[in-house]
Amino acid sequence: MADFEGKLKQYQGAIEEYLSKKCFLYPDEPQQTLFEAMRYSLLAGGKRLRPVMVYDFCRMCAGDWENASAFGAAVEMIHTYSLIHDDLPAMDNDDLRRGRPTNHKVYGEATAILAGDALLTAAFAQLAKAPYSSEAKIRAVSTLADCAGELGMVGGQVLDIDSEKRACTEREILNIQYRKTGALIRAACVLGVIAGGGTPEQEDAAAVFANHLGLAFQIRDDMLDRIGDVQVLGKAVGTDEGKNTFLHLYGMEACEQLVEKHTEMAISALHAFEHNEWMTELALSLTKRTY
Repeated sequence: MADFEGKLKQYQGAIEEYLSKKCFLYPDEPQQTLFEAMRYSLLAGGKRLRPVMVYDFCRMCAGDWENASAFGAAVEMIHTYSLIHDDLPAMDNDDLRRGRPTNHKVYGEATAILAGDALLTAAFAQLAKAPYSSEAKIRAVSTLADCAGELGMVGGQVLDIDSEKRACTEREILNIQYRKTGALIRAACVLGVIAGGGTPEQEDAAAVFANHLGLAFQIRDDMLDRIGDVQVLGKAVGTDEGKNTFLHLYGMEACEQLVEKHTEMAISALHAFEHNEWMTELALSLTKRTY
């Protein structure tokens, strides 16, 4: 456990340093309010799960994980913009995120929207400046765009909004979660393989891992929305009441079994990588978490 925690802190420290020291520091530009709003949410902490996955998949492919910070930052910028927009009154209308007032509560709705827009755009600039070949960067851009856009996260968000009007089947809920939550985790894992110079087969295995882990992670998140502690989670609980979730469809006990099933399937996909023990431990920690 000590080795696991030590590596996790090393990865988290690396991405925190990169984001805080190299992102959106433009002292000579006049639009300082925009930069402040972007950094307010980007530097709000959190697990940094997606950059951590970029780093470790790079390591498992025998790459220099410290060179992958731009890829990790790109995924974190997409994730952060999605949270800013999710919290807006037109979406989830949340007042609290990671224990602090949401972006629009501090900077107003217009600036929050624009901060999200700027983070989305900046993510692709990060990919372009990464220290990799042009071919690798093109594959990275294509991967992140597919996972973040209309075929991935944004598409899943639209399906989620549409689902609020009616009861959904299991397949429809899977379609939502595969895109809304799973797609960005998939992007992080595959970007890590690209950064590490991995094979196409390893990219496929990383995607399978991410798909199952993303589903297990989301089901656990739905469970915590019912039973979690707001002080521990750092966000409101009970916000999914009445929504189409696996918890609503199957209940707590069956969801616990689904989490275990998909966690096992995710871990099985890691057989494509040597030295996969740390990522296995991460998967287990995420799907058994209480916050």
